[in-house]
Amino acid sequence: MRLADLKGRSVAVWGTGREGRAAVTAIAAHGPSRLMAVDDSANFLSVEWSSPLADLAPLAGGDHAFPALVSADVVVRSPGVPNTHPWMAQLRERGIPVTGGSALWMADHAARTIGVTGSKGKSTTSSLISHLLAAVGRPNVFGGNIGVPLLDLPEAEQYVLELSSYQCADLTDSPHVAVVSSLFPEHLDAHGGEREYYRDKLNILRHDPDLIVVNGADDRLRAEIRGVTDVNGFPPVPAAADDSRFRIEDDTVYCSDEPLFPRSSLKLKGAHNGRNLCVALAVLDGIGIDVPGQKDALAEAVATFEGLPHRLAEIEDPSGVTFVDDTLSTSPYATMHAIDAYAGRPLTVLVGGNDRGLDYSPLREFLRDKQLTVIGMPDSGPRIVAELAGLDGIVTHQADDLHSAVRLARETTPSGGAVLLSPGAPSYGRFRNYEHRSEVFLEAIRESA
Repeated sequence: MRLADLKGRSVAVWGTGREGRAAVTAIAAHGPSRLMAVDDSANFLSVEWSSPLADLAPLAGGDHAFPALVSADVVVRSPGVPNTHPWMAQLRERGIPVTGGSALWMADHAARTIGVTGSKGKSTTSSLISHLLAAVGRPNVFGGNIGVPLLDLPEAEQYVLELSSYQCADLTDSPHVAVVSSLFPEHLDAHGGEREYYRDKLNILRHDPDLIVVNGADDRLRAEIRGVTDVNGFPPVPAAADDSRFRIEDDTVYCSDEPLFPRSSLKLKGAHNGRNLCVALAVLDGIGIDVPGQKDALAEAVATFEGLPHRLAEIEDPSGVTFVDDTLSTSPYATMHAIDAYAGRPLTVLVGGNDRGLDYSPLREFLRDKQLTVIGMPDSGPRIVAELAGLDGIVTHQADDLHSAVRLARETTPSGGAVLLSPGAPSYGRFRNYEHRSEVFLEAIRESA
């Protein structure tokens, strides 16, 4: 479904955040017969919805929200509306098409788009692709997920997008190049379960992309996409595996048998970031860029690439302890990657946040032969700490909040060690968002110095 297909039809836009506002503006320009905005939250009366948006689409909330949806010809939902919302089932039962702003945009721009998704690494991989393309004279617009809604992006010859599982779920057109950086259980409450999450995340591959590139070192991902092919019948290109065209051996990034540049040129820590780099290079190679011929320009670009905020961001401290902000870690698998990045150093890990009932037994297995300190914080911290009980090398503590966790970490971490905030859980409930959790972490570091 394209934006042009909404001409003369009754449309309800479900959600009043950035995505919903962008959808209202874009759809209104295509002449729907009726356009409504819907907010089903309890505080819909406090939503700021004034002219010009209100002129384009009156806001329906409270008792008017559900009727506005079921009386529409098409519902355009924001990414924040989960598949598990009870109204979603009722809309499907009534045969009302449900799509999203990202799907509407992709229908018109897929041929110019490199789309990147993954349970972890999609932000770094997509921004790396964009950065490297610019370095070899391929200007592009970078966006998606947390940032500018797709419907607000400017016209461009090339797009590089980070796509969440919520955005991927509604796609009916795959991007020209579809990329998956990793796969593990995440956001299960919003998708309905592990199988449903994989289905929605991997929907990016199901609508005839011209090229598929994946992290070939991710066994779970490779198992889930077995039999998947691109529009030409070719299987996904597996980057970063031991037998991949783009791979890392010792400290060298290779293209087939040709060394390109040292892995250490990339400032980002962790084996997972090395794999993200290999995926990015495989994408450039797949769209016709002579990577070996451009290796000097690419090496310079890799060396100047800065890590994303709140992803293993190091904060030096006069005590000699390195504090690390990895607050975007919202699953045990993300925490495991972060711990790996600091192997060989005394390490204290701060875990816990909104408790979505995630299974933390994989974290236990990962830590079975390791030595470090784990400090649990509300809400899920006590459950994570309980999961780790009995592991010989793991010392555990409980803290009442992030401030007290940082104070305790100072007492338990020797100079030269690291204190890693990698919660393995979302921020909401205790904090406004992940940025707020990061702000409180910095505040706690300063106050306890």
